[in-house]
Amino acid sequence: MKTEDPAVRGNDALANPTLRKLQDLDRTVAIPAEDIRGRMVKDKDGHDLGTIDGLLVDAVGQKVRFMEIATGGILGLGQTKSLIPVEAITRVTNDEVYISHTREHVAGAPAYDPKLVREDAAYLSSLYPYYGYEGDEGGAVPKLVDYPYAAG
Repeated sequence: MKTEDPAVRGNDALANPTLRKLQDLDRTVAIPAEDIRGRMVKDKDGHDLGTIDGLLVDAVGQKVRFMEIATGGILGLGQTKSLIPVEAITRVTNDEVYISHTREHVAGAPAYDPKLVREDAAYLSSLYPYYGYEGDEGGAVPKLVDYPYAAG
């Protein structure tokens, strides 16, 4: 899939991090059983962190970079969200995704703001080092494919 985005300059996804939610693109996970959205996230000690609400894909490299984790709230009201790099994934089961950090570490991450994700490259750049990653290490990332048909 070719991405036409005036915010993207060059081909370095980390220098020009433009992220979009997978659900907003004409893309899907190649193997539906590997789609981790909706699964519970557990920290390295087995504590519940929340549910994967979305996957953020970079516009340049077309790779899943972050999981958007929703915590608390009722029917979406009062919910807080966090972004966690996919490199933090250590294990995936049918219902759960385990990460290599504690819930305290996740709670101390830079505050999530969807506007910052779209407009501030420094925000995204600060998340990788906070979690101890350089930003393009791979992780347990689901393979993406274009939808085989037009939505309608």
